[in-house]
Amino acid sequence: MKRPTFDRRSVMAGLLLSTALGGLPALAQAPAPYNVTPELIEAAKKEGTVTFYTATDVAVAERVGSAFEAKYPGIKVKVERSGSERVFQRLSQEYGSSIYNADVVETSDAVHFVLFKRNGWLAQAVPAEVAKDWPKEARDPDGYYAAYRAHLSVIGYNTKQVKAEEAPKSHADLLNPKWRGRIVKAHPGYSGTVMTGTDVLSQALGWDFFEKLGKQRVMQVQSSTEPPKKLAQGERSIEADGNEYNMFMLKETGVPVEVVYATEGTPIAIGHGGMLKNAPHPNAAKLFYSFLYDQETQQLNSDFGGLRSFHPRVKEKETRTPLSKIKLLYSDPLKLEPNIEMIKKKYEEYFGT
Repeated sequence: MKRPTFDRRSVMAGLLLSTALGGLPALAQAPAPYNVTPELIEAAKKEGTVTFYTATDVAVAERVGSAFEAKYPGIKVKVERSGSERVFQRLSQEYGSSIYNADVVETSDAVHFVLFKRNGWLAQAVPAEVAKDWPKEARDPDGYYAAYRAHLSVIGYNTKQVKAEEAPKSHADLLNPKWRGRIVKAHPGYSGTVMTGTDVLSQALGWDFFEKLGKQRVMQVQSSTEPPKKLAQGERSIEADGNEYNMFMLKETGVPVEVVYATEGTPIAIGHGGMLKNAPHPNAAKLFYSFLYDQETQQLNSDFGGLRSFHPRVKEKETRTPLSKIKLLYSDPLKLEPNIEMIKKKYEEYFGT
């Protein structure tokens, strides 16, 4: 079986580890890696709960939560799933009001962790498996976060409504008049994946691409998890963007959908995870944070969720195209951060929402 490969150049292009090199100073010496001990498990069980703010599709996040509860009986995982931008807004509002509900946070927008770290909201914590197995470029040198997952923002189509030979092969093909009123796409104001994708595609194709796409009578949804589901339901024939992993999950259960890796390139989003400094359940948070990165959980994310993993021993299904065979487009989070409001404004101008 093939597994994803992340060379140093491509990872450095896509990860917010660049912040430590050129955007943010080192805040403190990285802590020693920690192991899961009987004492930690017992302390976590006494707390009884861990709250997980996540942008991963709810079915995947809840499967991970159930796996944790099965491994550590007596600890309940409370999954709070929303789009990356909503997760960010919620955490910002809570921390701005000194309200501390979340224990562990994960989003698909790398810019968020630039800000979480800068604001001092994250705890320093390095699970032993991350220290041992993660590429240095895929974890914060100060120990505040690590890459939890990667996934692509892909074009897709319903195979019952569109023949393979007629399906779009590129982003430019989405502008064909025959697709007017047949396209669905997600929103960069809600989805971190789509914010990343909008950033890189505006650079690769120009904003005139989005201006023209906005005239295609596109069905607008929020999360990047939604377009694949609209294809599955037959509500639209083509998705302009959507999570690759949701497409995998649907296709592998017999739903008639197919992924397209555009000739101009496909945006990749890298989701990071971190433990909150003011976690209300610090021991359960530490245990759950370690659990997210262990081999079993990362393999579960791959097998069930279709996510790409940085764990070197995770094996992908042979039916999936390896990243090494896909032209990938990376967003630089340092350059993206000051442009977020401009991107939202332009998007609203072209799509009316």
